[in-house]
Amino acid sequence: MTLTTLARTLAFTAALAAMPGLAAAQSYPARPISIIVPAPPGGGIDMIARVVGEKLSASLGQPVIVDNRPGASNNLGTALLANAKPDGYTIGIVGGSHNINKFLFKNLGWDPQKSFEPIVYTHEIPLVFSVYPKIPAKTLPELVDWMKAHPDDAKVATSGRGSAQEMAAEMFRMVSGAPMLLIPYKGSSAAHPDLLAGRTVLYIDTLSAMQEQVKAGNVRAVAISTANRAKALPDVPTAQEQGFKNYDANTNGGFLAPAGTPKEIIAKLNTEINAALKQPAVRAKLEAAGIEVQGGTPQDYAALIQSDLNKWGKVVKEAGIQPE
Repeated sequence: MTLTTLARTLAFTAALAAMPGLAAAQSYPARPISIIVPAPPGGGIDMIARVVGEKLSASLGQPVIVDNRPGASNNLGTALLANAKPDGYTIGIVGGSHNINKFLFKNLGWDPQKSFEPIVYTHEIPLVFSVYPKIPAKTLPELVDWMKAHPDDAKVATSGRGSAQEMAAEMFRMVSGAPMLLIPYKGSSAAHPDLLAGRTVLYIDTLSAMQEQVKAGNVRAVAISTANRAKALPDVPTAQEQGFKNYDANTNGGFLAPAGTPKEIIAKLNTEINAALKQPAVRAKLEAAGIEVQGGTPQDYAALIQSDLNKWGKVVKEAGIQPE
């Protein structure tokens, strides 16, 4: 090796040493990647993790393992992600509770912004106002009128403390003035039987969880919670279309990495996940489940997180909900 060649080699090595993120990204991934899902198998974010994970495994050339870590209102798995080594080999996907739990729990052990690096915004799941069909209300204004006329019967199911369903119900109570007694359940599967039996009269649940009940006629869909109509139920008008102009609620989320993960690795994951989300088979499978596919840059997702924190923080404050 000549002195000139040796000098160039040393200079290149020194440059790589000065840019550890670049060096890591060039060899990444060299082993399997884990996706932490802070929820049980079978839900929306679990489906997204598995569908996208399969495509990532193919494009990155390494196994991608879905690691379900449910518990503590999704806080258990999210805390594990926050404390994982920031090397790109442990990432996670979160849902709507990620931007709500900050206001509901005093000692989370993680911060929705400071503890993570956003990778990509993957999904929005509209909520559908599902009414017990023997209630005569066919529209959202008619439902509000019925509740005001029957305040003792205005029992509304939610999926428990801090859930998107609870926050959506609290927001609707604020904008409508309807008397509502919120009844918490441990998830959709626990809440559905009481709605179908008429022991509750309304459940503002995710479209992915409720659309089969709607299509079967077991419940009546009177409104969609988001600003735009849902692709899976295009004939159901939004709350805004029915006069509730300030109402916009959903459960959304995306992929995150622990804070400190090299930017070059974040960029690589962002590119690969966006490519997976654009595949027609991926979009078709997720949209059939009521999941509206998103995408974009890490900065786009960071902006959404900030917007959601502002929105849900206001709802929690105005509802008088105290952190525990």
